[in-house]
Amino acid sequence: MSSTVVKTSDLPQSFLEVHPHNLYIYCKAYAANLRAGNAHTKNRSAVSGGGKKPFAQKGGGRARQGSIRAPQFRGGGVVFGPTNERNYTQKVNKKQKRLALQHAIAEKVANQRVFVVDNISVESGKTKDAKAFFNQFNARDALFVKDIIDDKTDLAFRNLQECYLIEPNELNGYLVAAYNTIVIEKSVWENLIKES
Repeated sequence: MSSTVVKTSDLPQSFLEVHPHNLYIYCKAYAANLRAGNAHTKNRSAVSGGGKKPFAQKGGGRARQGSIRAPQFRGGGVVFGPTNERNYTQKVNKKQKRLALQHAIAEKVANQRVFVVDNISVESGKTKDAKAFFNQFNARDALFVKDIIDDKTDLAFRNLQECYLIEPNELNGYLVAAYNTIVIEKSVWENLIKES
């Protein structure tokens, strides 16, 4: 399988002029949008029980108490605790997404970590063949971008932790920045350059 290393001179000028802050904003939003917001506590109104005063208002020599579910009691509500109603979603404009992807690609190209191949395919469907294909690029980990993922290739790559196989519609600035090496099919690369 022949592969070509993409050089900075092969990139359109627009890729090289993107401000790095676009990638920062996109990665920040991408990570925020993955957050589930599971942390949740109950306040004093949500904790069950405590409808009756624990003891009489006067005559006991103690401070007055209205409910055993107040925050100062064991088993009571939490004051200003986290709730799962919080929304971490951050919006990023289409243009900024595109600019983030362009800058991430330009950075990888500058480090000579983008390889264009004719075809990403493992017809045997075996993980060891996918591993051998990956080893050609001498990389810590790699993002493989294939035009249309077939079942055999998917089967071969899916058990390799250091490899991630995606289609062009899944390609974004965060994934490009996260992986050490990008291996992309020639047809996908040409479309990517043409659309930008």
